[in-house]
Amino acid sequence: MSARAREEVLRRIVDRRYAQGARLVEREVAEELGMSRVPVREALRALVAEGLLELLPNSGVRVRRLERADVEHLYEVWEPLAVQASRLAARTVAAGRADGRLAALEATLREAESAAAAGEGAREVAAHTAFHEGVQELSDNPLLVRTTEQLSRQLRLLFGFRAEPAHMRAQHAEMYRHIAAGDAEAAGACTLLHVRDSRAVALRSLFGDDS
Repeated sequence: MSARAREEVLRRIVDRRYAQGARLVEREVAEELGMSRVPVREALRALVAEGLLELLPNSGVRVRRLERADVEHLYEVWEPLAVQASRLAARTVAAGRADGRLAALEATLREAESAAAAGEGAREVAAHTAFHEGVQELSDNPLLVRTTEQLSRQLRLLFGFRAEPAHMRAQHAEMYRHIAAGDAEAAGACTLLHVRDSRAVALRSLFGDDS
């Protein structure tokens, strides 16, 4: 129940029902979700620990408001990890160890396109996050997966707050093609372009600039 509550609160943050800076009252959230207060309390604590919510000085929590420095720091960490994950994923495929994970990765692309066509922003964001998590899983590097686990949730928060241009989905498709072909260098180069483009989109969406 705690995990379900955490996912439901995160979904409401991503689709902007809970806006940046909005105060969340445990009792009200529990009523909205139709749950008791105990799993909601645990969920809110977990999201505070993950950096998606922040404690208020007196009591309660609020949705974290992303500052420019937060976005910059996130991309500084994500860029090298994302590039390396794509390279390793391509090597996994080239070595014949992908099993069914490549098909699962392709399925996230179809899910994103379906969500975009239906105008379901939260579902599209979840699909984009799932794509990157799928690449990480395909890297066959458990340390990389653990390192990026918390980062993935913060990225999902960021993706929910920014615009999501169609060309970002096209870049995911290109990344997939290079990974599926087992071309590590092309996959890495394509991912680098994607992450830097994503940074520019985030800065433009949140702060009105491309610097």
